[in-house]
Amino acid sequence: MIANFRWLSGLMLLLALFLTGCSDSSEQSQTSTSGADADAETEEQETTTWRFALEEVEGSVQDAYAQEFKKRIEEQSEGAISVEIYPYGALGTSSQLTELVQNGALELAFASPGHLASVIPEVGIFTLHFVLSDDNDINKKILSSDQVHEILQPAYHEQNMHLLSIVPEGWMVWSANKPLRTPADFDNFKMRTMTSPILTAAYEAYGANPTPKPYSEVYSALQLGEIDGQVNPIFAIEEMSFYEEQDYLIQAKHEQFISTFLAGQSWFQGLPQEQQEMITQVRNEMVDWIYQEQAEYNDERLQIIKDAGGTEVITLTNEERQAFREASQPVREMYLENAGERGQKLLDYVTTQVEELTNE
Repeated sequence: MIANFRWLSGLMLLLALFLTGCSDSSEQSQTSTSGADADAETEEQETTTWRFALEEVEGSVQDAYAQEFKKRIEEQSEGAISVEIYPYGALGTSSQLTELVQNGALELAFASPGHLASVIPEVGIFTLHFVLSDDNDINKKILSSDQVHEILQPAYHEQNMHLLSIVPEGWMVWSANKPLRTPADFDNFKMRTMTSPILTAAYEAYGANPTPKPYSEVYSALQLGEIDGQVNPIFAIEEMSFYEEQDYLIQAKHEQFISTFLAGQSWFQGLPQEQQEMITQVRNEMVDWIYQEQAEYNDERLQIIKDAGGTEVITLTNEERQAFREASQPVREMYLENAGERGQKLLDYVTTQVEELTNE
């Protein structure tokens, strides 16, 4: 009920902003101005607003990306475009933000595979464990490649969305009140996950009891014992204070947290060609930037957690990771059943590239 109210409130906010803009234009058209006032009015009328919604709070990796995108777009457009950023909760949950983009009520948003895979099964590849390389330079080459975008783009278009970029946010880390070193340690462990069936299957393969919950409810669920642990990149664990309720952080390098930066397809195709090219150029220029930025974010936040004390950080050995790798393999069949031919093509391309680039 609260989530629905927030989503409706967000939708009403967007509508109010739209109507306010229309009202202002109407009033200005009826007002006679001259000199500097007329110039100011013309400049104001020519400014276009793009709304960009996040799945994370202010100060997050997504917020850093959005702020940098905003700066570059506004500079390159010489003020003709203004980008408004809405942090998590302002306009609704992750799935509700996706609906707003699909319906044309929102121009830009982040959409992570953890929920997006329910409508675009192909992106479920990014929730599979032990698919990407341990080397982020290799992952950057693969995830920013034209081939990956070309495989995924038709699936986004079918949902009236346009894939702009695949954005990494760091390695996912398990938190718990006991060490998690083997699949047996997950036996009946209540692990908070997102709503993706692939994620659910991944932790069931380890013997866990996956428990989907909205991001905003994770801290209270840890406090109340409704879940035994959760999985997120380090920066999120720190900024949401999840570590305060957990004794251990376990680094298995099993999965990157990946989000996709998208636009409404109808909106994007309706932009002038030069604006489409500007977005693409900014997107390309920010690939190296975001890999460096997310690494710094996660390193800094891990140090904050260590300095606070009370939480032990465990890094699994290669032998320990191998046991999880083997247990995770059957989940790939479930992914292929859901994602079909495009999913097979994407999985084959990514795994082949990881192997080839690793052996270079």
